Amino acid sequence: MKRFHAVPAGDERYVLGEGPFWDSDRDRVLWVDINAGEVHGGRLEEQRVVPEWVLTFRETVGAVVSSRAGELLIAGARSLFTVSPNGGVTPGTQVIADGTASRLNDGGCDPAGRFLIGTLSLDGPINQEVLVRIENGGHLRVIDDDLGLSNGLAFTPDGGALYSADTTASKVWARDYDADTGAVGPRRDLLHLDGKPDGLCLDADGNLWIAMWGAGQVRCYSAAGEQIAVVDVDAPNTTSVAFVGADLDTLLITTASEQLSESQRARYPDSGRLFLADVGVRGSPVPSWAGTAAPARPGLL
Repeated sequence: MKRFHAVPAGDERYVLGEGPFWDSDRDRVLWVDINAGEVHGGRLEEQRVVPEWVLTFRETVGAVVSSRAGELLIAGARSLFTVSPNGGVTPGTQVIADGTASRLNDGGCDPAGRFLIGTLSLDGPINQEVLVRIENGGHLRVIDDDLGLSNGLAFTPDGGALYSADTTASKVWARDYDADTGAVGPRRDLLHLDGKPDGLCLDADGNLWIAMWGAGQVRCYSAAGEQIAVVDVDAPNTTSVAFVGADLDTLLITTASEQLSESQRARYPDSGRLFLADVGVRGSPVPSWAGTAAPARPGLL
């Protein structure tokens, strides 16, 4: 099994860094600091991520993606927001009803540009969290409704399968997916892990790279479920991963500084930083969002 070591990509520390997204049309990195309510943008400069701007919301921010035209789609606490290239913010589909003890968490786009988003329980019933897809007009297509904590999403390079993680169940599922028709197949167990899978991505060979919360690692598994590599990170709470750069040959890892003991903070002072690793492979391109025709007011689970 191959072993790699990640290095800090900057001096900034985030409370709950998450959701890295490579916007190839603008050569920029996007990421969020969930509990700080921040969406960040920056550029990749050698072995550094240089922050360039931040958008702040008065609520949690679970995920961000970009359209080919440069619009941003942002998952707030319960609703989606769009941000135009000139910075105008417009409310979009409300996914979670008011009064429900959940918030939006990790999200991503399918090969047709539809946005998928999952939820996380704040103090509500167990195993009733959802993974949904936002259809044109704002209609919600429920994909899963029995999750403990919906997390990382990724599509195979050919777009024919969707991977999704449930952190609470320590599982990664796979299912057939047809972006043209919107058909979603039944899920099947791919991995049952000894830990907490968080965000994930795929390389060009179809291998999964999974951030393991609490383990200070990103683990790589083949499509057959065999572990083939590990990236050690000097931050216990690794949260998500994405391949970035013009050639998609650098692995970007987000981490969190929260939920650490005093001894852990002393031992891992880089917690909360972005990290980079050269893992010898290229990533699979991540689909962009279809644009402002997709989100709309109708919604609500």
